[in-house]
Amino acid sequence: MRASDEATISGGVSGISLMHRAAAGIFKACDRWSRADSVIIITGSGNNGGDGFALALVLLENGISPVILTMSEKASPDAAYYRSLCADSGICIRPFEPSLLNGLSGSNNIIVDCLLGTGFNRALREDYLAAIEAINHSGAYVISADINSGMNGDTGLYDSCVRSDLTVTIGSLKKGLIVPSALERIGSITVADIGIVPVKKETLIDESLYGIKVIHITDQAS
Repeated sequence: MRASDEATISGGVSGISLMHRAAAGIFKACDRWSRADSVIIITGSGNNGGDGFALALVLLENGISPVILTMSEKASPDAAYYRSLCADSGICIRPFEPSLLNGLSGSNNIIVDCLLGTGFNRALREDYLAAIEAINHSGAYVISADINSGMNGDTGLYDSCVRSDLTVTIGSLKKGLIVPSALERIGSITVADIGIVPVKKETLIDESLYGIKVIHITDQAS
């Protein structure tokens, strides 16, 4: 997927556009937004966090005002682009503190996990571990962007990872998401096809065997 993403960008589709499509996919995969009492998006410093900033703008366009809790002032270039747009749009952006997730119990409160992406394969830092534990103990409805933070996308293994009600994986299904250890942490999976052309075919997984919904995002907005 990383190679395919890079090839798609080299072919003329900007990373900013792909990030917007990913956000649109996350938005379209969930039918709870309009009923939510609160939406909190928790972002890391990479492109997974950028998906969260882009999602915040999509939500705002649809009449929903999210709060962004961010783990770092650092951001990848594409993520920084959307973070700046969020700030200019008046979206609340605050440093993450575990206590900010207290009192969110109930399905009408949504937390979007945009902490760590599929490239994560090391030990969790203490601050990220605290964030994952706070999400898991919040009682809110949890959506993970691309993969549950802390999980290895190739193997599905983790020391600690977010427990999601919905995981919206971007581009195509990652094999780590459907191993038994991963499925213990995932309520349901949706694949958001955002137009990334695969550079090679690997073992194909029939999503229908797992009850996985696939949605296609074709808008070119950036």
